[in-house]
This record gives sequence, C-alpha cells and structure tokens, in this order.
Amino acid sequence: MKLPLLRSVRFAIAAVACCGSWLASAADTAKPWPTAKPITWVVGYVPGGSVDVLTRAIAKVVSEKLGQNIVIENRPGASGTLALQHVSRAPGDGYTLVTVPGPILHAQRQPEIGRELTAIGLMSQGPIVMVGTAANAPANLKELIAAMKKNPDRWSFASSGIGTGQHLAGELFNSMAGTAMIHVPYKGGGQAVTDIVGGQVTLGMLGVAPVLPHIKAGQLKAYAVTTKFRIPSLPDVPTMDEAGLQGYDATQFFVAAAPRGVDPAILATLNATIAEALQTPDVKATLEASGQVGGKLSPAATQDFVVNTLAKFNALVHDAKIKLN
Repeated sequence: MKLPLLRSVRFAIAAVACCGSWLASAADTAKPWPTAKPITWVVGYVPGGSVDVLTRAIAKVVSEKLGQNIVIENRPGASGTLALQHVSRAPGDGYTLVTVPGPILHAQRQPEIGRELTAIGLMSQGPIVMVGTAANAPANLKELIAAMKKNPDRWSFASSGIGTGQHLAGELFNSMAGTAMIHVPYKGGGQAVTDIVGGQVTLGMLGVAPVLPHIKAGQLKAYAVTTKFRIPSLPDVPTMDEAGLQGYDATQFFVAAAPRGVDPAILATLNATIAEALQTPDVKATLEASGQVGGKLSPAATQDFVVNTLAKFNALVHDAKIKLN
C-alpha cells in the first residue's frame, strides 16, 4: 500500500509544479511588453569588438528608457551567422534582439533582414577608408587609378574577410574604376594594416579605427572614404565621389533587428529609444571613436536600406563572378 501512495504523492507534486510553471508563463504572457522579462540582445562577435562595444553603449540607454534590463548575449562564430540563426528561431515577441553588421554576403544562404529578421532601426553607418603605404604614394585618387591601370598586376587590396563590406567596397571600386586589384582577405584589420605599412599588400579597404593612428603618423596615405559624406576624424580626406569616382557609395552599417513577426508598435518604441540613445554623449563618443555616425531611419526605411544595399552587392558579385568562399 505504501508504494502506490508514494507514487500518488509524487504525481500530485509534479502536477502542482507543472501547473505553477504554466501559471507563471501565462502571467508573463499577460504582462504588457516590456515588463514580462528582461530583453536579450544578441551579438554575433566576441566581447570588446566594435559591434559589441556599440551595442552595449546603446543597450544601456535603451534599458534605462524602457525600465527593463537588457542582457547582452555574445554568440560568436561563423562570421556572425550563428547569432543570426539563433535569433531567427526566437519568438517574435520583442524580447530578443540582434545587432546585424553589414553589408556581408555569404556563400550559403543565411537569415537576413527582410526575410527571417525584421529591422528595428539603423544604429550607425560609416565609411571604409582606402589606404596605401605613404612611401612613394600617388598624390591623389586619380593618379592612383592611372598607376593601377598602367601596371595592373602590381596592385592588391586588403580587407577584413571575404564577403565583408570592405571586400565588397574594393570590388565595387574595381568595377567602377576599371581596375583589377587582387583581394587579400585577413581575419581582422590589425595584421592587414601591418602588411600595408610594410608593403606586402599595396592597398587596403579598411575601417577607420585601425588605420587612423597610422594615417596621423604618416605611415599610411588615405586616398578617399567610401561614403558620400566626410567624417570628422579625417576631415581632409575626400569622398570617392569628390576624388573623381562619381556615383561611388559604400557604407558599413550596424542595424538593430528582431525575429519576424514583432508587433509594429514594439518596433516603433525600440526605434525611438535607440534614436534617443544615439544622442547621448557616451554613445556619440563611441561612434566617433569608430568613425561612425548615428542612424535616423524608421523600421521600414531601415529595412529598405538593408534590402537595397544587399541587392546592389549581390548584383555586383553575380556580374563580376566574385567567389564568396
């Protein structure tokens, strides 16, 4: 008799626990966003990198504005795609966010904004800088292009990896300038800068942060920035368009996104709080240090911006037969 009684007691305890869990879950569901639980903001790169630093600076302010904790969850690996895959499978309830850097193209299909992910807002955008060793450098971009056409086999360009915005910016330059730079991918900007300064690679398409000290020290020459606007940290460096390559425009960007299906009202609230964060002194300082400027786009406009940018570079890759593996 004792054994059946013990089983009954265990069953009753399990039933109560299950019921309690269900009631807690139901209570959370009944609470209006964002009061039910902390928000998780996923970053597909290691702590301390540019994506992580900017995300943390913005998330701190957004958390204060919303009155809810935001937990930064780093899920590095596979050039950020592990994070995108994880978030694309999460519920579209506004409690899971992800920072999407771009433009980045992959050999294999990965979750994208406009498909599995929904844009919240443009966190920032900024230029890539075309640099070369300062020793015996051509005076300007026009002279550089002339030299590249005269000796096409001599020229190469470094980037932070295949399919990255820097790689794509270099290939766009080749397409528009009629040059044939050979792409030399690196795993990061540090070693690329060292090899450009040392002359192992003739040019680089790199972010502002790793090249800025070397430009100021006279080791690198900056020919142009890839955006249609100049930046405060390099006020004398022209845009590609100003330097003679008319119509050229390539930007690196960071976009806040969420799984598909998030309520538009939640997207609008997150967009507004991110916009407020971008106006704070700490976030402005973070942006300036990386050569970026804050974004000012609605969720819909951000989504259009990303989709159109990816379409532009997908067409370039297709037409130029560029390999992404």
